[in-house]
Amino acid sequence: MFFKKNLSNKKLLELYKALLLPRLIEEKMLILLRQGKISKWFSGIGQEAIAVGVTSALENDEYILPMHRNLGVFTTRGVPLNRLFSQWQGKANGFTNGRDRSFHFGTQEYNIIGMISHLGPQFGVADGIALGNLLKENNKVCSVFTGEGGTSEGDIHEALNVASVWSLPVLFCIENNGYGLSTPSCEQFNCEQLADRAKGYGMESHVVDGNNILDVYQKVLGIAKSVRKNPRPIFIEFITFRMRGHEEASGTKYVPQELLDTWGAKDPLENYQEFLKNKEILTEEMEVEFKKEIVHEINENLELAFNEEVIVPNLENELNDVFQSFNYQEIKNNSENENIRFVDAISQGLKQSMQRHDNSVIMGQDIAEYGGVFKITEGFVEEFGKERVRNTPICESAIVSAAYGLSINGFKSIVEMQFADFVSSGFNPIVNLLAKSNYRWNQNADVVIRMPCGAGVGAGPFHSQTNEAWFTKTPGLKVVYPAFPYDAKGLLATAIEDPNPVLFFEHKALYRSIRQDVPTDYFNLPFGKAALLNEGKDITIISFGYALHWVLDYLKDASLSADVIDLRTLQPLDTDTIFNSVKKTGKAIIVQEDSLFGGVASDISSLIHENCFEHLDASVRRVASLETPIPFEPQLEAQYLGKNRLEEAINELLNY
Repeated sequence: MFFKKNLSNKKLLELYKALLLPRLIEEKMLILLRQGKISKWFSGIGQEAIAVGVTSALENDEYILPMHRNLGVFTTRGVPLNRLFSQWQGKANGFTNGRDRSFHFGTQEYNIIGMISHLGPQFGVADGIALGNLLKENNKVCSVFTGEGGTSEGDIHEALNVASVWSLPVLFCIENNGYGLSTPSCEQFNCEQLADRAKGYGMESHVVDGNNILDVYQKVLGIAKSVRKNPRPIFIEFITFRMRGHEEASGTKYVPQELLDTWGAKDPLENYQEFLKNKEILTEEMEVEFKKEIVHEINENLELAFNEEVIVPNLENELNDVFQSFNYQEIKNNSENENIRFVDAISQGLKQSMQRHDNSVIMGQDIAEYGGVFKITEGFVEEFGKERVRNTPICESAIVSAAYGLSINGFKSIVEMQFADFVSSGFNPIVNLLAKSNYRWNQNADVVIRMPCGAGVGAGPFHSQTNEAWFTKTPGLKVVYPAFPYDAKGLLATAIEDPNPVLFFEHKALYRSIRQDVPTDYFNLPFGKAALLNEGKDITIISFGYALHWVLDYLKDASLSADVIDLRTLQPLDTDTIFNSVKKTGKAIIVQEDSLFGGVASDISSLIHENCFEHLDASVRRVASLETPIPFEPQLEAQYLGKNRLEEAINELLNY
């Protein structure tokens, strides 16, 4: 049943044409798919009223985060068809330079943020964008889509909870279309309506006929207006049905024919078209003319896309686009020095960075009034307020995704992992969202993740890992690992300046055991520049973090002429300093705290062998911890760590 209420005939026809456009594009795409002219297609036929209705109800500068069945979002926002067609063909005029397909892209020009295949993080990204809107006080809403299948993901639950706790202005749009690929809804959730879940989050919910364009448009219009005045999250379940396969190759054999027939009779375009004709708002002549115009537009833009040259691989472009360009500008340490601890240097650097960047926000568990478990943010709430120093629920994945959303909305995001070990709960958005974003669609992720890490404090298997190798492997992430207070403060400043995602490792055992003279004012240090702490001629010792102090402690009593290199950053890595030293000494040993296999030392060893082989007097040695989890008991922990094996390894190398 359609109710026009106070909508003008002009608006009713606008909605009709907005529905018609994605339907006719899809029909053309299905033909091209059979002809082998596009590689894959996720059909939204039968669901267009949701994407079109929601997008029509929002303002053009309000962000929408669609999924791969929401073509109507892109067309209703006016994204040029030739660019959409180029995107689907992997052409340069698309949005990802051939690096991703389908709707796995975003465009700031149209305030659309595309999905990744993992689905769930999208809700957290919407939280971050909405938080940015709150901080800007711009009275804007944000809308995010997923299917009923995606609501089973943990990221979805985390993001819904965060949105409710923080009263974020987000419209969570759930397209309940009956099937997650081939799995029916009855095998995915056991509540009567998905909207019932909102009660558990203290969230308002609505159930809307997703096949009724007027119902979708008018209800979302009213909801959005209300949320702009009274910011809060809204859970909207749109009831619809997927008439075609998950993607075309899947087919629909698993769907009972009577179900297809029932929902086929509820087609959103055909029924709305019939309503307009019955009301004498749309005539046969108008219908024919509209379709003729749209088909011409589709064919014209398809020709543009087909005639576009295929992408010619350019190695330099591929490598340069992994990170957003960062023009590091040195800020010198021209102030008085103060002898402070490692933990104080981190706290001081963080505070001065937040003073310098008023668009910075720090999020983490217990970081506000409590000051964090290591008291690094103690007193921050009094200076910056709870809007910028935000306690979070225990949900690492949603908070990392929210940090990305904040970045999209123009903020610098800083996330404190309570312990680096807990980052595994936020691993997916780090390696699949943050790391790939700039390469995929030229959207940087201005996010720093602080990682209190490491052994030596008897914290056991879940609070003692140094897991830098999880991230040095992933293109698109920068990894920083200072060993001294001076470096910690200067490198943290650079990490926050840098518009790219940075994993910043802070060793817990160094927090209160190492002191150094550090400038009291703000200063920074460059990434990718190692420090040569000691010069010698017999051997090159390469290390970083806590393990570097094993080396320095050993050298206090050893009569050894050694180059000692503190890497400071692991990505980017200062290979010049390493190679120059090894070519001089002819022998190299790499010391890391992490277990041996697959660690940073292995790659550095390979680089030395590949680039300095003719200068080596012996094969490169590695010192690392045991291939076990980290034990708690002090003697077991000491046995685990590589410190006690350092002297033997050095002597073996020297005597080779």
